[in-house]
Amino acid sequence: MLKRFLAISAGLLLALAVYAAGVEWTERHPDRYVVQKGDTLWSISARFLTKPWYWPRIWQNNPQVRNPHLIYPGDELVLTGDRLAHGPGSIGPHARATSLDETVPPIDLSDLEQWLKNTRIVGEDAFKNAPHVVGIESDRLRGASGQLVYVRGLAAEPGARLALVRFTGRYYDLPPVARGEPREVRRQGENYDRPRDWPDARDGRPAMIWHSGPIDYTLKGRVRFLGYELIDYGRVEVTRSAEVSSVLVMSSDMEVREGDFLLPIEERPYDAEYVPHRAAVMPPEMRVIAFSDALNAVGPRQVVALSRGAADGIANGQTFSIYQPGEQVTDDTDYPDGSARKFFHPGKSKVTLPPEFVGHVMVFRTFDNVSYGLVMDAIKPIHIGDFLHDPDTTP
Repeated sequence: MLKRFLAISAGLLLALAVYAAGVEWTERHPDRYVVQKGDTLWSISARFLTKPWYWPRIWQNNPQVRNPHLIYPGDELVLTGDRLAHGPGSIGPHARATSLDETVPPIDLSDLEQWLKNTRIVGEDAFKNAPHVVGIESDRLRGASGQLVYVRGLAAEPGARLALVRFTGRYYDLPPVARGEPREVRRQGENYDRPRDWPDARDGRPAMIWHSGPIDYTLKGRVRFLGYELIDYGRVEVTRSAEVSSVLVMSSDMEVREGDFLLPIEERPYDAEYVPHRAAVMPPEMRVIAFSDALNAVGPRQVVALSRGAADGIANGQTFSIYQPGEQVTDDTDYPDGSARKFFHPGKSKVTLPPEFVGHVMVFRTFDNVSYGLVMDAIKPIHIGDFLHDPDTTP
């Protein structure tokens, strides 16, 4: 953890030196600021910097801050002028009796626990080859902690511990369309407007209608299948290894049912600390493909799924701007209805408006082809299909 933190810190300082010209303070920022309870490094930076992902500027302006993760309420930060803080609230070298639990975090992760610990996204092979539950002791319909369940396809010795997971959905990256424009291709009786399609159950097991996407191609390009989303809800221990193995449910947050899967336990699937920073390279066509706890749009402090992951160079802490595609409108001034100009040049009567800035998102967990992001701030609702861009430039 220390080596990783030092590497991130060095990279941030280098980036800060390269992009120093782009760092601007807000108009009415004070010379000094006393850290308050409930602050985060992001919230402080967003208040005083026009580009909050350059929060290391505040750190750089206060060399007495040896570790930005060890700032406490009551500490005084220099924002401009004298680079050294003085006075009773300064962070100079002195003994502390304050608990480490009271330190100011870079961001508040209190709402992200389920996304950090209880979800995972796997590829086609991992999902297709995962052992699955085929029965429960005493012919029960559901299983619980302390009961045996029977698993097919398991290659593990007695005593091995595994995670119980349940399929919740599939992720796709569909070609973009203009807002309000219908998708060109639908399969009869099924709606694919949502990039993540939820499962239907058949005999307790989700029906796998397709593996590579709803339809491989549309008129606007290829559909990319990104992975299967699973919820990690329990732990089991193998008691008998055979063609149909027996496993004991050690713990479970939900009832076990036929069709649930077993996967290796992820000992540490997430980082303990996040350092918001600008990505060195912007991956192509990165979009919002799903979100949590909402039907049509989300805002600050909500989680979104993004269409790029670790295979595309996405890493935890990377911060992006979110934009909505510009609407296509008709120029009724130069091409009024009924005019010969519009009749002979209908295409020229249509004009696409510039993209509109929506807010910022910070990646906090990555998978091969998908990443989860936390919406840091937003000036309008964020929708599926909104695209990400380098926060230092405009599209």
